[in-house]
Amino acid sequence: MMEKEVYQMVKEAGYPVAYDHFEEGQSPDPPFIVYRYPETHDFAADGVVYHRINKLDIELYTDKKDLEAEKKVETVLKQHGIFYEKTESYLASEKMYEVLYEMEV
Repeated sequence: MMEKEVYQMVKEAGYPVAYDHFEEGQSPDPPFIVYRYPETHDFAADGVVYHRINKLDIELYTDKKDLEAEKKVETVLKQHGIFYEKTESYLASEKMYEVLYEMEV
């Protein structure tokens, strides 16, 4: 899945989206989504990258626990046939919840 396709897929959830972060002062009101490719898990053959596998993180930020927003993101991922791992944390300094979806594309 190419970056442009990932961006379009993430936008289907219906929330503002940015790669890695929103610029200082440009962050929209929650909920919003940030996505990034933090690393690769490439498959090598004969000493070269035979098949590139990107790890993709999709982060949903909300100001309160928002099951409806999570359901929207998860529905989009399911529609695209993507398996993911999900974790959640509260960011006290930001007073927001972060729901992290980790997958490989």
